[in-house]
Order: sequence, then structure tokens, then C-alpha cells
Amino acid sequence: MDRRRNTDVIVETLKLDGKRVIDVGCGDGALVRLLARFGAHVLGVECSPRQLAKARAASKVSDEEIVDGVGQNLPADDESVDSVIFFNSLHHIPIEHQAKALAEAARVLKPGGEVYVSEPLPHGAFFEAVRPIDDETWVRGAALAAVKGAWVHGLEEAAEFTYVHPMHLPDYETFRDKIISANSEREAKFAELDAEMRERFVRLAQPGPEGKFAFDQPMRVNLLRKV
Repeated sequence: MDRRRNTDVIVETLKLDGKRVIDVGCGDGALVRLLARFGAHVLGVECSPRQLAKARAASKVSDEEIVDGVGQNLPADDESVDSVIFFNSLHHIPIEHQAKALAEAARVLKPGGEVYVSEPLPHGAFFEAVRPIDDETWVRGAALAAVKGAWVHGLEEAAEFTYVHPMHLPDYETFRDKIISANSEREAKFAELDAEMRERFVRLAQPGPEGKFAFDQPMRVNLLRKV
């Protein structure tokens, strides 16, 4: 698979300048701010209090907005946005609500609008490093099933492709914080498995630039279009 950075893929795939975009599960708002730099009017939706605090503490780039909300109940009017992005977030929505989240994306999209679903594949060194904390094989499979069934909501699949995203982490603490940020319940598991997780991190990483630890993360993108 080609090696490409996640943010480059999003920018190259979507037309952003002047478009209204919703970033579902926006985390600390980094992607929201990047999209805004490329001219998009972005609404970031996040339900984690920790992540909301980080996102709202950052300096604004343009007219982007961060709100408390969930993918299965988007705070937007019908046919009001051009693109809805689920960047590593669809599998974090409870399985029973994943189809509803895609139905909500279809509701808020203008005709011809696009849903961009980016999901990490459940294999590779980074997945194996995280696996004792949270084996997401099942939930990622459920997310893919929801995507493949989204035609019932009027979303046709325009493209599907894979690539490898290179990850470079300076140390174990950064790795740990990255995993906890997506789900605070993982913090106790990290404490319980501290020695094992430190060993896996060092063993599975490759030497990276500037002394960093490098991991390859295989990714899949599904691009859906509202009929």
C-alpha cells in the first residue's frame, strides 16, 4: 500500500474551500483547525469533556465552531452541509448507533454531498501495540458493515481505498496519552498493564526520524455520496 499522511489524504480527496463541513468526533480539534486553514467552515462535534476542553482552549483559525454532541444526533439542519467526516470516529460510536450516525450524515448533507469515513484497519504494529488495552477488531468490522449498508439512507459508495499512515511518536508517554484521549476508560487498563505495554511499545516500533518510535498504521477510506 502507498504511504500517505491522513491529513494529506483528506485534503486531496475533499473540496474544502468555502464548503460547510462537520467533523464528527473531532477530538482535540486538530483536524477542525486544519480544515479551516484550507477554507472550510467547520463544525466540530465531540462528546468527551476532556477532548472538548482541549479543542476549545486552542486558538481559532477562522470561523470554526466546537460543540458538545454525538454522531447519531447531529446539531445541524437538513441539507445544510457539503461534507461530513468520520475520521477514526465511526467505530467509537456504539455499534447500535452507527447506522443512525450515517443516517444523520445523510440528513444534514446537501444533495451530492459527501461522507468521508476514515478507519484504521485492525492489523499492523500499532494495532498490536494497543491490542491488550482495547482490541477493536469487532467494532471496526461493525463500522465497515454500517458503511456498506448506508445505501439504505441514500448514500452510495463513490470510492474505497487503502494506504499506510506513518506514525512517529517521541516516547511511550505520548503513545499512552494518544490512546487514552480517545477513551478515558483505558487509563486504568494502562496502569494495570504498564510493564507489558511498555515492552510492546518498544518491541513493535521501528526506528524513526530524530530518535522517534515509528509505527505503520494501515488505513481504509470509504467515500459516500448523497444521491
